[in-house]
Amino acid sequence: MPSTKVASAGLSGSGVLTWSVQSTNFTAVANNGYYVNTTSAAITITLPATPSVGNSIGIVDYAGTFDTNALTINPNGNKLESGTVNLLLTGEREGVTLNYIDATQGWLCNSGINEGTDALTTSYSVDFLVVAGGGSGGGNVGTQGGCGGGGAGGYRTSTQTVTGGTVITITVGDGGATKSGAGTGNNGSNSSISGSGLTTITSAGGGAGAGATVNANSGGSGGGANGEGPSLKGSGNTPSTSPSQGNDGGTSAVNSGSYGGGGGGGAGAVGVNGTSSVAGNGGAGTASSITGSSVTRAGGGGGATYTAGTAGTGGTGGGGNGCVGAGTPTSGTANSGGGGGGSGGQPGGSSFPSGAGGKGVVILSIPTANYSSTTTGSPTVTTSGSNTILEFTGSGTYTG
Repeated sequence: MPSTKVASAGLSGSGVLTWSVQSTNFTAVANNGYYVNTTSAAITITLPATPSVGNSIGIVDYAGTFDTNALTINPNGNKLESGTVNLLLTGEREGVTLNYIDATQGWLCNSGINEGTDALTTSYSVDFLVVAGGGSGGGNVGTQGGCGGGGAGGYRTSTQTVTGGTVITITVGDGGATKSGAGTGNNGSNSSISGSGLTTITSAGGGAGAGATVNANSGGSGGGANGEGPSLKGSGNTPSTSPSQGNDGGTSAVNSGSYGGGGGGGAGAVGVNGTSSVAGNGGAGTASSITGSSVTRAGGGGGATYTAGTAGTGGTGGGGNGCVGAGTPTSGTANSGGGGGGSGGQPGGSSFPSGAGGKGVVILSIPTANYSSTTTGSPTVTTSGSNTILEFTGSGTYTG
């Protein structure tokens, strides 16, 4: 829509506003009006940093969606209705005219405020922990060496400023499914958080452990190599993030003895290499006290050995154990993002399933004074000191 000039209704001496349509976050210019389209997402309008007395700004709900996706007005360090917090507009087809009066009162709403529904809101800091689903271990049949352990799901943290009314979308990734036949297992799924004004954080699913003669997969942390080659370990921190979200899987000692597979990488350490008769342990996970107590998550899965030898153990933080021969590997712990254990094998066998990867988790730590309790997905709600903790073991939302 081209810009148009419209007289400001109800304003004394405010002159004419130039109007345009906005559909993303933007900074307002004095003596302009904006039809704000929040059809797709909530939007934040930032007021001018250095307003002058007599400046005016008009705002109109373009599509009648402020009640679904609210408009946040950020005063940009100046006063708004005599305070310095944001104003949230939530009325369908709402229109507001703001006048800058002075440094004491700042911007005042000349018209359009819906008393009882609109709200002055604060911005506040939220801590996030985002752990993806772990990869499963490699699967085996009769004579294909000890398989590699699954890599842990990617492990990322973030502290971000959230404005009241922001809808935060939480996705919790599943662990990789068990591999029932010969071959590389299954990667875990991504976990993420996103919302208007936030930096999206995505943790990558863990890479699967390798079966015989095939490579392990890369991911948040990489899967371990198989004991009968050629087979390569999986790379961690894939795709690359800073700080790193995970580590590489372990290598193996190819075609010697019991063919020990490599351990899956963990959030805190690489997977241990397998030897001729000893499989590699999974890499250790990383500890966090976001819930108020220290908990380690995202450990790699242990590798397996063929017919004899010593199996690898899962890394601290929910990694599953590998097995010896026809034994049973264990899966990564649910909601830890741990990798699954690799499978072993024995002559004449037809199928030796691997351990599945553990499902991921997303945790938010919110100042209790700002907590809104508006959620979907049924997170577990606890408190720690002055913070409220939301632990999402399945996908959902939180409205700040």
